[in-house]
Amino acid sequence: MKYLFFLTLLISNFSFAQEPSKFFDASDAFFKQYVSNGRVKYAEIKQNPNSLYELLSQAKRVKVSTEDPDVYKAFWINAYNIGVINGIVKQFPVKSPMDIEGFFNAKTHSLGQKSVTLDDIEKKFLLGNYPDEARFHFVLICAAKGCPPIIAEAYRPETLEKQLQQQTVKTMNSSDFIKVQKDKVLFSELMKWYEQDFTKGNGSLIDYVNKYRKTAIPAGLKIEFYNYNWELNSF
Repeated sequence: MKYLFFLTLLISNFSFAQEPSKFFDASDAFFKQYVSNGRVKYAEIKQNPNSLYELLSQAKRVKVSTEDPDVYKAFWINAYNIGVINGIVKQFPVKSPMDIEGFFNAKTHSLGQKSVTLDDIEKKFLLGNYPDEARFHFVLICAAKGCPPIIAEAYRPETLEKQLQQQTVKTMNSSDFIKVQKDKVLFSELMKWYEQDFTKGNGSLIDYVNKYRKTAIPAGLKIEFYNYNWELNSF
């Protein structure tokens, strides 16, 4: 009887351990179907939401721990982006996430066996546990055209470092995000809102950006910020 109990427990734990992997596969298929060139096909999802509902059902059951950091980070990055998409689809058609009251700090989502807001995921689970990982800001997508572009694939534990680096380099070299002029450099307002995350260790914003730039920005340039584009990142 005791053997049967432990066998049942072992099978249960093994089955549960497979859940994150299945979630990553389902997320990858979903993003490949509904994301293209940094835009999301919200209208298509709204018309046929079954794949989103199924993905949310999986995301609700997954449990991750900081004991496995790459799985933890990858899960919550995907969960955040799926939560954003779901929040938009619920209200679609809508012109901007800012038209939805409490979109980031009040609306809750059932993800990772928790009831969470988008701000909870970003500020508590990700940056709260990994405060030196400012690259999160380039993979957490806010449903606006001013965001770094959403990618048509899931973030996975085994490729996470490569994906974080790739998206950061892409953003730091994009004229949609950084505009270098003769005597000044214009950054997206995102760099202003999270400046403390980018300037840890007494570095400047330019110091941070130059770690990922193909052509370095001169240190003496004046820094200014241009207005964030909150228009929905839809087709």
